[in-house]
Amino acid sequence: MTMYAAIWTAISLAMLAALPASAAGCRDLSFESTPFTVCEADPATETVRLFLNDAEGRPLGTFDNVEAAVSAGNLTLSFAMNAGMYHPDRRPVGLYVEDGQEVSRIVTREGPGNFGLLPNGVLCLTEARARVLESRAFDRERPACLHASQSGPMLVIDGALHPRFLPNSTSRFIRNGVGVDASGRLFAVIANRPVNFHRFARFFRDVLKTPNALYMDGKVSRLYAPELDRHDIGFPMGPILGVLKRAD
Repeated sequence: MTMYAAIWTAISLAMLAALPASAAGCRDLSFESTPFTVCEADPATETVRLFLNDAEGRPLGTFDNVEAAVSAGNLTLSFAMNAGMYHPDRRPVGLYVEDGQEVSRIVTREGPGNFGLLPNGVLCLTEARARVLESRAFDRERPACLHASQSGPMLVIDGALHPRFLPNSTSRFIRNGVGVDASGRLFAVIANRPVNFHRFARFFRDVLKTPNALYMDGKVSRLYAPELDRHDIGFPMGPILGVLKRAD
């Protein structure tokens, strides 16, 4: 058995032992004539985690591969979504933590593209709650995260929209992101029609009431939501966010 396989076996057994009976849920909503799909989960009662590599250390890349990886522990996915930007070899851009192990370091400097459009942020998952923190605040606090993924830009920062977002921007893409409410519940959202950053961020703030929200990606945004008969396909991904349940 390889090191990765041994780690995966231990993780699967631990997840199965801790897995609660409640299930995450997904629904379709409309905001200003733009359709969105929202999936929510509570880390205090559900198993919410990130995935990157398989038992042999190879990038998982697809929802099917994640399903195959967790099936050994008699688990399946309630829903899953791409969870951060990545290099061509699918290594995460910026901070990535899985099962408490830091895989790549945080990046706090300004840079090109959406990731470097400061302020950017970090999704932090613990056993009790989810958090979305601005990256430099995260770097100062260094909270203990079981799982973490850095992305950018921030969509909502303490109730305020990112200062660079323009209401009439013509830059519209299928986008996805995550928000966290005051109780630590996680909301994973994908736009089902191209949308600009301003409207996407207002959906989190004004509809979902999440004071902090983080953009994950655009163009490559995909969702796996079996209860909605949805299984988006496309090029292989980097980090993947998944919520687990016991297999039937």
